[in-house]
Amino acid sequence: MSELRELYQEIILDHNKNPRNFGVLEGATCSREGYNPLCGDHLHIHLRLAEGRIEGISFEGSGCAISKASASLMTAALKGKEVADAERLFEDFHSMVMADVAEPVDDTKLGKMAIFAGVREFPMRVKCATLAWHAMKSAISGDQAPVSTE
Repeated sequence: MSELRELYQEIILDHNKNPRNFGVLEGATCSREGYNPLCGDHLHIHLRLAEGRIEGISFEGSGCAISKASASLMTAALKGKEVADAERLFEDFHSMVMADVAEPVDDTKLGKMAIFAGVREFPMRVKCATLAWHAMKSAISGDQAPVSTE
């Protein structure tokens, strides 16, 4: 189990140091700001939607390693997906991080996102892991207000 935990930590650190899809997205059709006042995470999610599909997705901003890695992995997982699939993945991810620590993780649904199951042990970190996801969901649904974890 400790080897698996170390691998997960390496993936999170890699995506924090070398975030994928980081920066402004040219031709974005919607964007949403997300802010976690407790730890200072502040992200902007940019999407280019066309015909019910996420043609492009990126993020920019600053935050802790968990929030940046979550945004990086989320953008990689959602690029090219149908909006309905992105919404389902949001629900699966949110359910996983909110679940009881003893509940098993279905990594067939979540893929690499399953590495964030460990935040269940630290309730304050759940907000870090879900910030980008809530901003993405808000952007897709057309909500105009910035997303806050408070």
